[in-house]
Amino acid sequence: MKYIWLLLYLGIARWLPSTDNALPGTRFVRKLRSYIARHCFDKCGNSVNIEHMADFGTGRGIELGDNSGIGLKCRVRGPLQIGNDVMMGPEVVILGGCHAFDDTNIPMRLQGDKPKKRTVIGNDVWIGTRAILMPGIVIGSGAIIGAGTVVTKDVPDFAIVGGVPAKILKYRK
Repeated sequence: MKYIWLLLYLGIARWLPSTDNALPGTRFVRKLRSYIARHCFDKCGNSVNIEHMADFGTGRGIELGDNSGIGLKCRVRGPLQIGNDVMMGPEVVILGGCHAFDDTNIPMRLQGDKPKKRTVIGNDVWIGTRAILMPGIVIGSGAIIGAGTVVTKDVPDFAIVGGVPAKILKYRK
């Protein structure tokens, strides 16, 4: 049954217009897209927002908390846990795994993938446009990830990070 919901999302819901514009019916579009997408995730909270062209693969391994969203043209992969009240800007990338490259005697393309690492995003987090989160990191609750930031290490609670790689700029408290 999950594959039928995934086909509905990929064939119809993903292509519905963005809900950040003033077109009539965007509230209905938001609810429809979220309703269809919620059936693809392992867990999905209430009042979520899945934006236009969001790419979450099959949804396997993804948990989405209450009042959280996957932004416009974002690409996210599991294993991934997103807390409550998480805002995500457009074109955010959250990676779940990467290629193996340890053996220099074998081309990297033939080495396969490393085991996937679970990424955890706490509650009340704001992830800016085009941020990239590498596999296996933990973003603390209340954190802000600046636009264009590449996060390679864990981010503490209430930290504001920016840059490539991400560095703590200051704390919200």
